[in-house]
Amino acid sequence: MASLVASLFIFSLVRLGDALSVDYYAETCPQAEAAVMEAVKRATANDNTVPAALLRMHFHDCFVRGCDASVLLNSKGNNIAEKDGPPNISLHAFYVIDNAKKAVEKLCPGVVSCADILALAARDAVALSGGPKWEVPKGRKDGRVSKASESTQLPAPTFDFSQLKQSFSQRGLSTKDLVALTGGHTLGFAHCSSFQNRIHNFDATHDVDPSMNPGFAARLRKVCPAHNKVKNAGSAMDSTTTVFDNAYYKLLIQGKGLFSSDEALLTHPKTKRLASKFAASQEEFFEAFVKSIIRMGSIQGGQEVRKDCRVVNQ
Repeated sequence: MASLVASLFIFSLVRLGDALSVDYYAETCPQAEAAVMEAVKRATANDNTVPAALLRMHFHDCFVRGCDASVLLNSKGNNIAEKDGPPNISLHAFYVIDNAKKAVEKLCPGVVSCADILALAARDAVALSGGPKWEVPKGRKDGRVSKASESTQLPAPTFDFSQLKQSFSQRGLSTKDLVALTGGHTLGFAHCSSFQNRIHNFDATHDVDPSMNPGFAARLRKVCPAHNKVKNAGSAMDSTTTVFDNAYYKLLIQGKGLFSSDEALLTHPKTKRLASKFAASQEEFFEAFVKSIIRMGSIQGGQEVRKDCRVVNQ
């Protein structure tokens, strides 16, 4: 019964494309996009991990309560916010959104939502990393609720195909969206804890997941021993960790995907076909990714425009 209620709650959030428009701020804040881009560009020049962080932040925001910037809210009093939930503890670069919001507020106070700023920052992060550019539909509103307990709704790196499919379909996203958006793993770094299950004590008969490339698994086991004590140990998500490209898919089909959820894309004929297609053609991946991230970014759930992205309006 509880899972049914949770599913109904998630379905109630799926309002794809409601009132969003690429021209939403054309008259009220025409310089907003340039201000956000400048903040992302400045931060990326100082720290090349920023683009991966911003893209992941947008994804984590949209999968809980819709794209309402609830992931940006700080914990307060007895309420532990989303950002402090287990899947979000490694999120960083919140300061980039703070800086973008300050710049936009100087131009047009109280007009541009934090949720829109986050969607724009994710787009700019991809573009600055060599990925595709796209027009972001705008008009999202910011939410007032953020609970760490709801961060468990995020798809986990240990998910199998059926779990991934359910997670995406509950949010109105297709199997193709699942494969295209997982390509966001082309940017960034993963800690050992995210893939430890594949390289130690995998199952009753295998210490290592047999679907992994043996040489790749051996390298990961050196970096992440069974009783790893190094806090920031881990691996880049692909061979070009700061470049948005299709290297993720090329490595995936060679048995060099990091997560169980990555490998899961090869366990179903349709997703395996799509992964192979994106490995063969970066252009096809870019085209699919743009369509999918626009669709994901259109899941709405907020009610206000926050003055401060970390605090609800009083």
